[in-house]
This record gives sequence, structure tokens and C-alpha cells, in this order.
Amino acid sequence: KTALCTNGTSHTETNMAARLALGPRVRELRLLLCQTSPASTGAREFVNKHYADLKAANPTTPVLIRECSGVEPQVCARLERGEEQRIALSDLSADDVLAQLKKFASA
Repeated sequence: KTALCTNGTSHTETNMAARLALGPRVRELRLLLCQTSPASTGAREFVNKHYADLKAANPTTPVLIRECSGVEPQVCARLERGEEQRIALSDLSADDVLAQLKKFASA
């Protein structure tokens, strides 16, 4: 049985949002992936499983999904003062992609 919080969301939903919060330093997040490449499988699964929760946890942060044939999967974060950081996502699982995104929250 799932208990509801005072705002009507479940504890599970609240915990997921907390896990996906990027923090105030992240101004934009771009996820680059290939629609068919095996190296992008985890990135595609991440989008399917976690995009809605990621966006809900970061409503004012643009989260862009860019698909391009043959591109190496990666996530790019534009931080405050225009700084950009990139992390390669080749051959990672959806959970590993989530772990990589957490690095931006603590950056």
C-alpha cells in the first residue's frame, strides 16, 4: 500500500523526484542518442523510464532529447556562467545513466 503525502503524491513519487533533482547550477540538460545503436540502448531506456520524472523534478530546467543517427550517446549539462560538462553514456544501462546524471547535481 502506498501512503500519500500532503500534496497528493505518493512517497515513491516524492523519492523519485528527489533522486532526479538536478540542483540550481544546471541551466539546461541535453541527452544525445542514436535511435538504433546498441551503444544507445541504456540512454533510450532512460528516456522511456525516467524522462517524465526528471522533468517533474526540474520543471524550470530545459531537458532536451536529441536523436541523431550514429551519434555517440552522451549527456551535456549547461551550468551557471555558461560552463558545459559532458559525460559519455555508451553501453550504459538506464540505471547507470541515472547515476551519471546525479554527478551534475553534485557538481
